[in-house]
Amino acid sequence: EQSNFFSKLEERVKSINSHLCVGLDPHLKELFPECDDYSKLSEEERCDAAFTFCKTIIDATVPHAAAYKPNAAFFEALGVNLGVSTLYRVIKSIPPEIPVLLDVKRGDIGSTASAYAEACYDHLGAHGVTLSPLMGWDSVKPFVTGKYSNKGAFLLCKTSNPGSNDILALDLDQPRQAVFEKIAQLTNAWSSQCSGEEYSTSPPHLGLVVGSTDPIALSRARKAAGPKVWILAPGVGAQGGDLDAACRAGLNEDGTCMLIPVSRGISRADDKNA
Repeated sequence: EQSNFFSKLEERVKSINSHLCVGLDPHLKELFPECDDYSKLSEEERCDAAFTFCKTIIDATVPHAAAYKPNAAFFEALGVNLGVSTLYRVIKSIPPEIPVLLDVKRGDIGSTASAYAEACYDHLGAHGVTLSPLMGWDSVKPFVTGKYSNKGAFLLCKTSNPGSNDILALDLDQPRQAVFEKIAQLTNAWSSQCSGEEYSTSPPHLGLVVGSTDPIALSRARKAAGPKVWILAPGVGAQGGDLDAACRAGLNEDGTCMLIPVSRGISRADDKNA
């Protein structure tokens, strides 16, 4: 059985008994809280501060981190010359046994999707990515098949923002099924296509992003996806999600297959190890 992103994640969760996914989001306002004009800062200053910020969080959280989730947007916004290379430095500084989920939310097809996959995996060294699945299997396949069959992807399913109801909560023709439940069901079918095997006999290749801010939707997504699909449940803390309610709704019967991403709750803490 081939080891892939999700088997690596499962191993890590078991070994440290933690479902914490540590977000690495170097907002300029957190890097330079006293600054009122970021244009005065050189790109080198911004990138050095971003690396130090992320490395400080990594060093403090290694014993507790099931995975790290750098958000590519904040690195790209640091500057055109050094922003992405700073992201690479941060990923390289993470211990190799800890999975790195690159939060990029890509969604395209064909050679474009393949180029995105190459950038995320071959150049930046990520083990998994976040994707928008609304263009279907064609937009997911390049990230988890072929030479990337050992990688993994979390598909946006029912996100933590209130506006997610505009599309993802719409009812389809099937009785009492919302768009997000259909996406959750598709993860099983698409995982089977990744490996060419029945989903039940191999580790999954796909997980779901379901916000912790809506425990009812989280519970429905878990039911639609089944017990083996990993769920990344953002929104605990700064966005108001309740951890206990989210865990009751999202964990499977074995008490696993769920990641709780925390960014600001750690970066703004005085004791980041606590």
